[in-house]
Amino acid sequence: MQVTMTVNGAEVTRDVEPRLLLVHFLRDTLGLTGTHWGCDTSNCGTCVVLVDGVPVKSCTALAAMTSGHEVRTVEGLADGAALDPVQQGFMEEHGLQCGFCTPGMMLTARALLDRNPDPDEAEIREAISGQICRCTGYATIVRAVRWAAAHPATEEVRA
Repeated sequence: MQVTMTVNGAEVTRDVEPRLLLVHFLRDTLGLTGTHWGCDTSNCGTCVVLVDGVPVKSCTALAAMTSGHEVRTVEGLADGAALDPVQQGFMEEHGLQCGFCTPGMMLTARALLDRNPDPDEAEIREAISGQICRCTGYATIVRAVRWAAAHPATEEVRA
């Protein structure tokens, strides 16, 4: 079957098998390997991408389900050389160690900040509760999201 979607701002059309998972479409068909593939059961959250701005675990979504929608991966966070505040926050506050959960965490954080630009710690922890990080203990991730909230991107920074 043919699917057409917007991925990181660019429209893509490909022929795929109806059973192809979104994570495999992104990684294997489009070469966007920033989306990690972890548990294959929707438990770990490493595969989170944004579909129409909503965090979705791409290991349990079919590529066909996202046809006609907008998909954003971790590769779509930066604007050229300008990092998204979430990316910068993860650097500033050491919000990663091994980095495996980081892309999904960043996209979940971006979705949270898009709907709530000033979340408190409890709101951040609730937003990332569907994702597992085995390295950080989450404290640095929470600080990274708070940093991003305190340093929103401006048009001048993005230009």
